[in-house]
Amino acid sequence: MWEFSVGLYMISIWPESLLLAAIYGVVESSSTALFGPTVGQLVDKLTYPKVLRLWLLTQNFSFMTAGAAVTILLSCPNLKSTNFAAFISLISITNISGAVGVLSTLAGTILIEREWVVVISEGQPPGLLTRMNSVIRRIDLICKLFAPMVSGFIISFVSLRASSVAFGLLSTISVWFQYSLFVSVYNGIPSLSESNQRRITPKASSSWGDDSEQNYSALEGETSKFCRKGYSTSAESSQRGNCAEQVLKIPLFGAWKTYLEQEVLLPGVSLALLYFTVLSFGILMTATLEWEGTPPFVIGIARGISATIGIAATLVYPALQSRISTIRTGLWSIWSQWTFLLVCVASIWVKDNHVSAYMLMGGVATSRLGLWMFDLAVIQQMQDEVPESDRCVVGGVQNSLQSILDLMAYVMGIFISNPQDFWKLMILSFLAVTLSALLYTVYVYRVRKHLIHWEKICCWIFDS
Repeated sequence: MWEFSVGLYMISIWPESLLLAAIYGVVESSSTALFGPTVGQLVDKLTYPKVLRLWLLTQNFSFMTAGAAVTILLSCPNLKSTNFAAFISLISITNISGAVGVLSTLAGTILIEREWVVVISEGQPPGLLTRMNSVIRRIDLICKLFAPMVSGFIISFVSLRASSVAFGLLSTISVWFQYSLFVSVYNGIPSLSESNQRRITPKASSSWGDDSEQNYSALEGETSKFCRKGYSTSAESSQRGNCAEQVLKIPLFGAWKTYLEQEVLLPGVSLALLYFTVLSFGILMTATLEWEGTPPFVIGIARGISATIGIAATLVYPALQSRISTIRTGLWSIWSQWTFLLVCVASIWVKDNHVSAYMLMGGVATSRLGLWMFDLAVIQQMQDEVPESDRCVVGGVQNSLQSILDLMAYVMGIFISNPQDFWKLMILSFLAVTLSALLYTVYVYRVRKHLIHWEKICCWIFDS
C-alpha cells in the first residue's frame, strides 16, 4: 500500500513536479544501497527469533510514523507557505521513516526468501525449492494485486488523507498477526530450529583458530624483524598486502568482495539493471499518470492487472523450469520482458494522452510475465550456486546493488522532473533492460557454449 500510495501523496503535496517523489525515492534507495550489505550480515549473525522481532517491530513502527507525517501534510495543504520549516521537517520524517521501513523489510526478505526457504527444502526433492519460490512470489504479488486496488478506491472515492490514516492503522494492527504467523512457522518446522542452533553454537575450532592466529601473528612479527634488516621491498609489499586485508575486513567491503567472487555475478547484475527503470508502477510512473489525469482507481486496477500477470508468471515458471532448466528459463523470460516493453516505447509517439497512458500501462503490465519469471530464475540460481556461509551476505549485497540502480533512476527523476519529459526516462529505462538482456545472454553462452539448439530446429523442419 505504501509503495503505491507514496507517489500520489508526494505529487499531491507538491503538484506539477516529480521532485518530492524523486527525492523520496533517492532517500529510500540510497539507504538500501548503503546499508543493504550490513543488513545481510546482521541477519547472518542474529538468531532467527531476534531477526523476526527486529524486522517486524521496526518495519511497522516506521510505516506508522510515515503515515502519521503524511496525514499531517495532507491535512495542512498550505503548510509549505505558512511554516516552511515544519513542512521540511515532516517531509524529512516521511522520507527517513520510509527508508527505515524498507531496510527492515529487506531483513525479512533475506531471512525468508534467501535463508528459510533453502533450509526447509534441504533433503527434499529438487522441485520443492522451485515450487516454494513460486508460492512465496505469488503471495507477494497477490498483495501487490489487492493493496493498490484498495488504496486506489479509498483515494478516489474518499480522500488521500483517509488512505494515509488507513495505512497507519493497518501498520499498527498487523504487526502482532504477522509475528504470530512467522513464529508458528519457526516452531512447526524442526529444520529451522536446528539451523538456528547451528548459528548460535560456538564452533569448537574457533578457539583453536584464535590461538593459531595469535601464533601466526607472533611468527609474522619475528619474520618482519628479519625482513627489515635487508629486504625492505618485501616488507613494503607485505605491508600493502596487510593494509588490503584490513580494508577487506570492513563489513561493507568484505561483503562486496564475497559477492564479486560468486559464479552467478552476471545474472545478479542483470537482475539489478532491471531496477534502473521508471517502466513499473512505481513512484515516478504513478505520479506522472496522476499528473496526466489518469484516475487513481484506474492506476490501481492497472497495477492489479500487472500483479495478476505476475501471479501467472509464478504458475508458468515451475512448468517451464522443469522442461528447459533454470538458466534457459531466465533467457526466455528476459527477452520476453524486453519484447513487451516495446509497446511502452511506441506510446511515446502517440499524440492522444489517454491512449498513450493506456499503452504505457498495458506494456508495463504484460512485461511482468517475463520480469517475475526472470526474477525467480536468478534467485534460484543464487540459492543453488551460493555457499550456505555466504547466502545472507550475498542476498544483502544483491539488494544493495538493486537499490543503487533504483537510486540512479530516481536521480534521473530529479534532473528530469518535468512530467512532460517522462518519455526521456522511458527511453533510458528501456536501454537498461536491453543491457540486462544482453549481459544475461553472454552468461548463458559462457555456461552452455551455445544459445539455440540449431540441430533440433533443423530436425524439426525436415521432419515436418
